[in-house]
Amino acid sequence: MSRRVLITGGSGFLATHVAAALVARPDVELVVAGDVRGPRHPLDGVVYADCDVTRPDALTPLLREHRIDVVVHLAAIVNPGRDHDLEYRVDVDGSRHVLEACVEAGVKRIVVSSSGAAYGYHADNPEWLRESDPVRGNDEFPYSKHKRLVEQLLAGYREAHPELEQVVFRIGTILGPTVQNQITALWDGPALLGVRGSDSPFVFVWVDDVAAAMARAATDGPPGVYNVAGDGRVTVPEIARRLGKRVVWVPAGALGFGLRVGRALHLTVHGPEQVGFLRYRPVLANDALKRDFGYTPAKTSAEAFEAYLESHPGVPRG
Repeated sequence: MSRRVLITGGSGFLATHVAAALVARPDVELVVAGDVRGPRHPLDGVVYADCDVTRPDALTPLLREHRIDVVVHLAAIVNPGRDHDLEYRVDVDGSRHVLEACVEAGVKRIVVSSSGAAYGYHADNPEWLRESDPVRGNDEFPYSKHKRLVEQLLAGYREAHPELEQVVFRIGTILGPTVQNQITALWDGPALLGVRGSDSPFVFVWVDDVAAAMARAATDGPPGVYNVAGDGRVTVPEIARRLGKRVVWVPAGALGFGLRVGRALHLTVHGPEQVGFLRYRPVLANDALKRDFGYTPAKTSAEAFEAYLESHPGVPRG
């Protein structure tokens, strides 16, 4: 069966990789990349269209015009700042509008990029989080809260509209050749920050692995909810050793106080909620991705980190 796919957030970093993976598949007839801005580097074989997910009337005509049967929903604000209202409109309202349009236009499947952040940053998180664990988010951390709210929306649509198949990916920290974000910034200083009493393990996944999984999800992969991460995890001390840097271990209370003061003085957009972000990292088990979805990431978490360092020679070393 040939697929006609629309990607929301189609000019973004991940979407560009997903579009390239879809165009390369013989079972994909059309790829439309919809976004509020044009592509920096247009891809051959991709149709680009204006698409603002915050507008409830914007999507259905586009889906019908191109006879779309699969939507890959990637429109989101990945690096949150001070404008939480905008983030909510894009992440939560935008996802609601996409789901409504899919049902109205008769789309057969939606693929959604959720996040490990949907589980939340909690002291009682299990050592390895699996898809059966509750999605709790954190009210004090808008990005995590929004991912929880979107997952609740998706769960409601699975009940009310079973005709719209869903593939939901709870993705770990994506690394790639052009990635620079609030996580990679943690590695740029003369030393790494650690919260005393926690190794703060990360699960990484290389962007090409995410794109390949997304392409399978949009075509011949089974529906369901899956964690997406490379095998294994990498702790802050392991990252520090690889970079030749030391770790400065700070008590959680002192770090929270410093962030509170820094945000009040407009020295940082981050507040004390970042302590939980650093301290209680969601560590994603990828058993279901490999066993049930049928995709094994080519790179482990450690290999994805090494690939990041190779493609970012400017990352400061100790």
